[in-house]
Amino acid sequence: MPLLLLVRTARSMNIPETSRVPWPALLLTVMALVAMILFRLLGSEWTLPYLIAAVTVISIAIWQACDPFADAAQWIGNSLRLPGSVRGATLDAVSSSMPELFSGIFFVLAAISAGDGEPQSLVDAGAEGFGATIATCAGSAVYNMILIPAACALVISFRRKEHPVIDVDPEVIFRDGLWFVMCEMVLILFLFQDTMRWWMALVLIAGYLLYIAHLVRDARLYRERMGLLKRYLASRPDDLAVRKIIGEMASDGYRVSRTMVAKARGELEKSGDDEEDHESAGVFFNYWHVRLNHMTAWAIIAIATLAAAIACYCLVEVTRATAEYLEVPTFFVAVILAAAASSVPDTLLSIGSAMRGDDGGAISNAFGSNIFDICICLSIPLLINSYLTGWQPVSLLQDGEPIPGLLGLRILLVGLTVATLALMWWQQQLTRNKALLLCGLYGVFIAYAVLGSLQVGW
Repeated sequence: MPLLLLVRTARSMNIPETSRVPWPALLLTVMALVAMILFRLLGSEWTLPYLIAAVTVISIAIWQACDPFADAAQWIGNSLRLPGSVRGATLDAVSSSMPELFSGIFFVLAAISAGDGEPQSLVDAGAEGFGATIATCAGSAVYNMILIPAACALVISFRRKEHPVIDVDPEVIFRDGLWFVMCEMVLILFLFQDTMRWWMALVLIAGYLLYIAHLVRDARLYRERMGLLKRYLASRPDDLAVRKIIGEMASDGYRVSRTMVAKARGELEKSGDDEEDHESAGVFFNYWHVRLNHMTAWAIIAIATLAAAIACYCLVEVTRATAEYLEVPTFFVAVILAAAASSVPDTLLSIGSAMRGDDGGAISNAFGSNIFDICICLSIPLLINSYLTGWQPVSLLQDGEPIPGLLGLRILLVGLTVATLALMWWQQQLTRNKALLLCGLYGVFIAYAVLGSLQVGW
């Protein structure tokens, strides 16, 4: 989804449950549907515009499936009294990363089902499908890491006049950022092999479980600091400057952030409002609201999962059709088209967090989703591929050479990760200018995909 559209529709991200329908987003949906139908009726010479319109419709469908899923998942997490960080790394990550998971599974299944059933044909088809899975997850990781922070910074620069920058909590860099780098390094190490085997999926899953264990530890420490901060604020004047609060807490040996201070003050002023914010799930652009309880929450999870799965199946088919029409490898289409379309829920979730003042949550969601994409969304399709091919290794070679585009992807993953983390660490803020620079970095990634599809060597 273009960044300009995200800026224009930002107002609809933060509407209360009883508010109006976000008409700009609904109008975009109607326009995309009409365009898709019109291009289809005009004939084969309009195939490419039809495919682009179809991807737009599918990305909106994915967004609308994941939106109520996220509300229901958050309600379930609250009812189970899960720490927010653990819920974010599990339920929230699943809600926003479902498209990548389903797309990866369907790429593998579609490729294998197109084979002739011979053992070697299955192995070759599985390698092709898993190559598209790698492209989707890696492309989504780059999108999440670069465009989501950029989109948040751009929206905030226009919408939050009192503080028009995104504050980057150092904890996001040192915890989520470093975990992402470690998982990415493991993935790149695996991608430098000629094949990927089923046990590599178990290694990645184990890494995700270690990440959750780290989050559980941090959640306990966070609750302790929040309790001390609340007691401190309760004994101080309400108009005490945030900088003074942070300084006095630091002198006592406790590090707190601006976001923590704002949250503690909000909880002291109005207790119980957070639970009310998530008593219902918005459906169809928040036009309808379903009151959440144990039955309706799990029903929404099931229905939204089915809807997302159907949308992702259509996304895989459109991606393969686009690659066939353009006569380019599916890898290069998936790394841009499927990755961007499947990252819409992550983008909207992060923008919503930033609009509510949770800058740390907006950035950490991008990194947390990336960790989930690498560790889970690649591992499950790899295990499925291995099972369907008799536990044969998945080849990363084509005609004795690495899959086209794979070498460039390895290099770009490292380079773009280092550049993005450095930008975030510098002054620990994301301004409008930094956001535009991040968009330029994503332009480099787009250029890689375009040049790769034109078979310009990497």
